[in-house]
Amino acid sequence: MSNPPQPGLDLGHLMTEQINAASAGLDTLPTAEMLAVFNREDQRVALAVEQELPRIAQAVDAIADAIRAGGRLFYTGAGTSGRLGVLDASECPPTFNVPAGLVVGLIAGGDTALRNAVEGSEDSAVAGRADLQAHGFTKADVLVGIAASGRTPYVLGGMALANELGAVTIAIACSPDSAIGRAAQIPIEVLSGPEVVTGSTRLKAGTATKLVLNMLSTGAMVKLGYVYSNLMVNVQPTNEKLQDRAIRIVMAISGLDRAAAAAALSASGRDVRLAIVMGKLGLSREQAAEKLKASGGRVREAIG
Repeated sequence: MSNPPQPGLDLGHLMTEQINAASAGLDTLPTAEMLAVFNREDQRVALAVEQELPRIAQAVDAIADAIRAGGRLFYTGAGTSGRLGVLDASECPPTFNVPAGLVVGLIAGGDTALRNAVEGSEDSAVAGRADLQAHGFTKADVLVGIAASGRTPYVLGGMALANELGAVTIAIACSPDSAIGRAAQIPIEVLSGPEVVTGSTRLKAGTATKLVLNMLSTGAMVKLGYVYSNLMVNVQPTNEKLQDRAIRIVMAISGLDRAAAAAALSASGRDVRLAIVMGKLGLSREQAAEKLKASGGRVREAIG
């Protein structure tokens, strides 16, 4: 049963709830003009993210340091924010070949909320704490709280627990001076402005959040050595497209032709980093593994 409306709760001051003058009369516009409004507003998002690059850089370094020391990266959010966190977490294993539990996405209401609205789940700070505890969250881990409005109780509950434990806390919000920003050690507040459809934060705020999440996870993985130049050297070749990509990556870095690169990939046990070191330095699988181990898994250092 739905919670009854709360007459005393007025969120009209939040940037994400304000009316956008640029999209007034949206329903009266011809389709092309309507889409032009969307497009002009979307262009503001990247510029808003640019303003937060110093905080995003600080967050990337903190995440990489924590993972290097044996910690994990957690995202927590509700609705669109939660779904975007789960999406980013789920894409890290196939992209960077990291363990499935290294980057964890939590959403208010659980996995059911990925496809369905779970009424009232975002309003429970207790659930935010409990979900983190259920995953064994510790001070070695990093928590990224995501809430476009910046005030979601579920997220604040999780952040309170993380702060009590002494873990690194990061906030992604799209409102200034947000509650989750104040609760975080590293507040990232992307002021993407009022939405084209008032309050629909799956639009500009969702785009801003996705851009920041892209930077956090990818930036951390670059720092950890899972990218050489701009190539995903730890990709899992689990389908035909990714097998082709893996071969081309081995070719690009080792200088081998396609047949030799494919052979090296096969001999490596389909480990792209091993195949690169084997092909580039003419080493056996065992010798290449030792080189990679000595370099902390970083291909650039392993091949000199």
